[in-house]
Amino acid sequence: MDEDRPQSEPMGAFRRWRRRWLWRIAIALVLVGAIGGVAIWKSGAWQVATTLSDLLAENTQLKTALSRLTAEDQIGYAKVLHQEQVDGKLMTTIRFVETARGELRRQVLQREYVIPGNVVHFDALIVRFPPQMVMDGEARALYLWRRIYGESIAPEAGFAIESEGGEPARYAGLLDELPVPQRALFWEGIWSLANDPQRLAEHGIRAVYGTAVYTRMEPGLIYVFRIGPTGDFYVESIPDL
Repeated sequence: MDEDRPQSEPMGAFRRWRRRWLWRIAIALVLVGAIGGVAIWKSGAWQVATTLSDLLAENTQLKTALSRLTAEDQIGYAKVLHQEQVDGKLMTTIRFVETARGELRRQVLQREYVIPGNVVHFDALIVRFPPQMVMDGEARALYLWRRIYGESIAPEAGFAIESEGGEPARYAGLLDELPVPQRALFWEGIWSLANDPQRLAEHGIRAVYGTAVYTRMEPGLIYVFRIGPTGDFYVESIPDL
């Protein structure tokens, strides 16, 4: 038995070494397969997420989300904080408030601006979705605030309200069922309609850009932005109680 030990021990060591390497190879093959599978999944998601047309045409989650958009009659308000003469020019400081969908008393965005003069323009982008884009088959609309400017300021030089390309404050959570890349793709595409209103025409999506209302603002009033029966918006002044 002792004579066999020098031969059996190397053989046992070899077998243990071989088993370890077989396990390592097996684990490596499993990892390669998993990585390959993830890569395929990512590739598929990448193709969908980078094709806005596919997202709009085939995504039932998006259609369901759009069906949660309800008819609105108020999308924000503004008021004058103070007016003063600066170097012989009237300057108006205003507070602009964007209200939550369905909760008119809840503020989702608040900003202050100093505008030359007392006539202020409020610019919005209205995006309308046709019935086939919505799960319940009824048309819907988005209202995206773009910028504020005075009569002496060119619209393109106005002060931004929302960050173009991002998720608007009023619609936070609307697309939570979609993966993050698809949400970003959707909002980027919707905001792009401000510069190319026909981009999504093949899907029946219609953009009304450069939709601005203006009003002469004075202290003691609240200027409420309302949605009319045709979907356009207008401003209404009421006493600041």
